[in-house]
Amino acid sequence: AGLTSAQRLVTVQEGPLYRTEGSHITLWCKVSGYQGPAEQNFQWSIYLPSAPEREVQIVSTVDPSFPYAIYTQRVRGRGIFVERLQGDAVLLHITELQERDAGQYECHTPNTDERYLGSYSAKTNLTVIPDTLSASMAPQALSHMEGDVVELTCEVSKATAQHTHLSVGWYLLQGAGEQPAKEILTLSKDFILKPGPSYEQRFLEGDVQLNKVGNTTYKLIIRGVKPSDQGQLYCEAAEWIEDPDKTWKDISRNQTQSTWLAVLSRGTDLSVDLTATEPSLSEGDTLQLSCVVEAPESSNFKVVWLLSDVEVARVDPHGVLTWEEEYEERARLGQLRAFKPSNTVYVLTISEVGLEDKGTYQCSVSEMKTPGDLQSIQTVVSSGIQVDVKPAGYHLRLSVSTSTPRVTAGDPLILRCEVQGATGPVSLRWWHLPPQQPGHRELVAAMEQDGALSLGSVYRDGGARGSLRLQKESAGTFTLVMPSTLDEDDGGQYRCEATQWARGRNWTGKGEAAVTVSSMGLGLHATLRSRIATVTYGQSFELFCRVAASYALEEVPLSVQWRFQPSPPTGPFQELVQVLPNGTVLWGAAQPHFQGKAQLSRTDTSFMLHVHSALPANEGTYQCEVEVWRRNVLPLGQPAASTSSNAVGIKVVLPESKLQVAMKDSSVEIASGNAAIQCRIEFAQENSQFAVTWYLLPPLAKPLQILRANYTSVLEYGPEFSSPAQKSRFQSQRVSSNLFQLQILSANLGDQGSYYCVVEEWLWLVHGWYKLGERTSGRTTLKLKLSGEQLQMEKTNDSISAREGEEATLPCRLQDALLPRSHLSATWFQVKGSGRDSALLSLQRDGTVQYPEGRLAARLFLRRPSARDFSLTLSSVERGDAGAYYCQLQQWQQQGEGKDWAVQALARSGNTQLITIPP
Repeated sequence: AGLTSAQRLVTVQEGPLYRTEGSHITLWCKVSGYQGPAEQNFQWSIYLPSAPEREVQIVSTVDPSFPYAIYTQRVRGRGIFVERLQGDAVLLHITELQERDAGQYECHTPNTDERYLGSYSAKTNLTVIPDTLSASMAPQALSHMEGDVVELTCEVSKATAQHTHLSVGWYLLQGAGEQPAKEILTLSKDFILKPGPSYEQRFLEGDVQLNKVGNTTYKLIIRGVKPSDQGQLYCEAAEWIEDPDKTWKDISRNQTQSTWLAVLSRGTDLSVDLTATEPSLSEGDTLQLSCVVEAPESSNFKVVWLLSDVEVARVDPHGVLTWEEEYEERARLGQLRAFKPSNTVYVLTISEVGLEDKGTYQCSVSEMKTPGDLQSIQTVVSSGIQVDVKPAGYHLRLSVSTSTPRVTAGDPLILRCEVQGATGPVSLRWWHLPPQQPGHRELVAAMEQDGALSLGSVYRDGGARGSLRLQKESAGTFTLVMPSTLDEDDGGQYRCEATQWARGRNWTGKGEAAVTVSSMGLGLHATLRSRIATVTYGQSFELFCRVAASYALEEVPLSVQWRFQPSPPTGPFQELVQVLPNGTVLWGAAQPHFQGKAQLSRTDTSFMLHVHSALPANEGTYQCEVEVWRRNVLPLGQPAASTSSNAVGIKVVLPESKLQVAMKDSSVEIASGNAAIQCRIEFAQENSQFAVTWYLLPPLAKPLQILRANYTSVLEYGPEFSSPAQKSRFQSQRVSSNLFQLQILSANLGDQGSYYCVVEEWLWLVHGWYKLGERTSGRTTLKLKLSGEQLQMEKTNDSISAREGEEATLPCRLQDALLPRSHLSATWFQVKGSGRDSALLSLQRDGTVQYPEGRLAARLFLRRPSARDFSLTLSSVERGDAGAYYCQLQQWQQQGEGKDWAVQALARSGNTQLITIPP
């Protein structure tokens, strides 16, 4: 937990760097930790010493208009350009460094990430110094007999202010220079003598030496000179400086003019020796033939070049060259050259050889007494050299291999294609031959002759496979890297095709390698267990999620998601927390229940969830889901496979409730006025809070909830007691810490019945209130005691009909005479099935009228045609008014002058059934 994903990081070649004016320099820059496409863009700028705060734009890989005017011409002419090494690395080239190019260089990568995170540029300093390196040797032509000693001197000097080293080497260039020069002997920058491969044995025997004989003079000595030493000899000096990264860089090179060395045989007769650089060629190659003449003394020679006994060209003693007619055009185009580099060496060069150039080559040398003679003293024809020219693609061979023949999805795939026998640049294509689609092939990647890269449409966006790379590691070795295989479909044959073009034709070589990709879901499963299934409040518990598969999981990116379903279930599993492979922790909807309580850890293939100080909210069912991700792919996309574990239930036991409530039944009898019902708590643990619910148990009916006062004293009335009139009469009161009372104001006959309370014990546990238990009290019976006789009124049940929209009168008449100094009150009820009837209208003894059912107030009338008539008129009868109605009368009398009024008698009428008739 706490780890973050990778940040973008741009790095540039460390400075300060010192480079010489006029040299070709490079600066590297690369970016890592980025998101987006594999091919990132780069922009180079400079901050000049004259204006160190002002950015001067040089070159961009994406915007041709990026360079400022002072650099535009050099960028267009490729005097300054950017070489892409791979998608996220480049080289800045300055082909001819100028003094004004000194300054601080900045490499910037435009953002392709979802948000800015990390560094987007880096800087390095470049100082331009004068090129003071000098190397010189007087040009001359030397002729030595075989076995002589040859000595050559070279003057090398420098005047650089920085600390630099020198290296001095001697080289031999034979023929016309088409082949690389041979290294004879070099004194390296580390002051070590290193011979070339052709001179190593003679150096060890002491026949080849390089001595420094002064501050600036270097002497080459060759003892026992041989014919193989014949050619152009020159000296090359290089100046080296150590960069801040501890590597040495050659900042200047200087090459002297050449000395021609001819080595003559000590024989007495004329001899001719013919050599070829390479007798077995492919179309387009270059053929060089050297004809070396050995004679006892300097003579005049006529040389004729022959191909399969047919003359090609001749050189007369005056050095005049004549081509046969069929070769004149190719000579004019520069494809054929014949020249005389020394008095005894004649060279024939054919560039871009064709199939018509194969055959046996000879040189015929005629010795002339004087240059103008027509007759030769003697003529010697060299032995023939058979030159074979194959079609350009004849030698093209491919070797395809893989270091990853069997992988699991998500592993990288590495394929190598070695191209042999190519005589020039080739283009390369990789194809995938999926086994599930016989005959179909899918282009993976291609590299053209100029190095331009492209990816097949399926692989272009990177995605879960990562950014594919096709790299040319050497002249003929190409490597394809797929950072992360997708699934089994990436298995099968991979074909490499290399194509070479020459002389308007092309040749293609092919090779294949097989790869098997196994699914990441193969054998994947997770097991969840806990050491304990029931914990007490405040105890800690641990859950272990172990994952296994049919392949090694140690190096595979894994993520785990812990899920939780509370008890009792309120829906599907909720996400508790997820830990991604990079360590990022994502909390889910169930987090509030585990705030500050959950601790996560993992080993290679096991995840642990530790919950300390368990609460009731932690009780429920747990499950873990493990996902495996493809390796080497960032940022993360979709998991390659997943598995869910078994469910494990954890029960959290709360502290035991010790609540005790008075259970003894009792009764309360009142004549009139208010009534109080008691609910007493006999024992409870400290810090408990209580919720009290009051119930009325009518005769032959189910209990009715009057009201509930929760542990914060918030009141909630039951449906039958929710009218304003009822709320004002029924109130709950906490008299003391262990005594609650239900107050019934102005109790009447309808309030008679059995009452009881249900007490809930609540306790605050860290994050919330929890109910420990509940108890029900004994029952208290409420009775009204009357001192007078019962009133006489009609109690016969009756029925009346009324048409909807009209009015109906419900009868209620007192049959007795009204006692002196007494008052009557009347209440009309509608019979309800719940057991407690609904009061509609109440006429108080003082003559005021109340409407407990406010919705009917506008349609209820007491017209009172006489003092003993309390009939109720219901206007605008509706269908919902149908039902049974009755009235209740109470007779009140004052107990004495200035004393309270009390109910002396009461009576209830029979039921009147109202039947409604549609209009």
